[in-house]
Amino acid sequence: MPSDASGTLDEALERLHATGPERHGWLTNHAPMAVEALVRHGQAPAVHRWLDAYAPKLEDAPAPHTPVTAATWREALGDPVRITDWTRFFARALDEHPWREVLATWWPRLLPGIAGGATHPVIRTGHAVRTLLTTEETAPRRAELAHALGYWAARHQPLPPLAPLPAAPSAAAALGAVPPVPDQAGGIRARLAQLTGIPEWGAAPGPDAAKAMLTELVAAATHRYATHGHGEPIMLVHAATAPNAVLRALPALPRELWVPSLGAAWAASAAVTAAYTPRDPAPHGDVSATAEEVFARAAAHGDDHTIKFADTALDVGGPLALAAAVRSIELNPPAL
Repeated sequence: MPSDASGTLDEALERLHATGPERHGWLTNHAPMAVEALVRHGQAPAVHRWLDAYAPKLEDAPAPHTPVTAATWREALGDPVRITDWTRFFARALDEHPWREVLATWWPRLLPGIAGGATHPVIRTGHAVRTLLTTEETAPRRAELAHALGYWAARHQPLPPLAPLPAAPSAAAALGAVPPVPDQAGGIRARLAQLTGIPEWGAAPGPDAAKAMLTELVAAATHRYATHGHGEPIMLVHAATAPNAVLRALPALPRELWVPSLGAAWAASAAVTAAYTPRDPAPHGDVSATAEEVFARAAAHGDDHTIKFADTALDVGGPLALAAAVRSIELNPPAL
């Protein structure tokens, strides 16, 4: 990342850390994730203009309630009223310990609640970890990890117990075999509450196999969007971006956490698919543009979900992933 772009990212994060992770009580603030993707893919000059346009969607950070401590954190887990308390808790932890140590301690505690906040907290965490892994560690980037983990802890919500349905031979087949929830109406919490089972997939014999299968899952979910994204163009991006957030975090985690991370990522991707998958696929067009050109189109389009999905599609690479990114551009309303 060029030094001027790196500075833009820190400036953007500092602007955003005065705001909360949500608005209207439950809608997610996507700006920290989107600006990280914009900077990473050469769109740093557009970041502040994009933030200016996004600013009306931002709200001040919620007032603190009661401090979270090492002795009381369990009672605060999953309490959205404690968002600011959690952020301050993680800010203190990251001041006192290396960020990888904090992540390794809290990842297994937070992983069962991966679907909380419609998977946005884990996605924000994945963007924050990627930045710390691949760029210089700065105070705004450590603070971004504190905000991401705090959001995840406050919105922590386990899925209902899921029975194993017949096994599938591949990630693509498993996603195709996910049964839709009976009533595809209402918000994601109402839909996820209807889940009873998902296909058996994702049993890895060790860390390296888990990473390979997680990579396969991200690709399959990205590709599936090209033909099924019309079912719910915004929400279905999370079937790909949530497991990709987990994949991005793996290099920072102890290897013994990779297998359970795959299981949680599969459950989250399958849950989103069950909640929003359409009855029938739709055709998609071919893409002759380069990856850089596709992302530039997503950036000009301006929709936060579209930017983040294009970012994941570029991670996957290949014509079908780019076609999925273009499909997201076509399906979601432009923001700029």
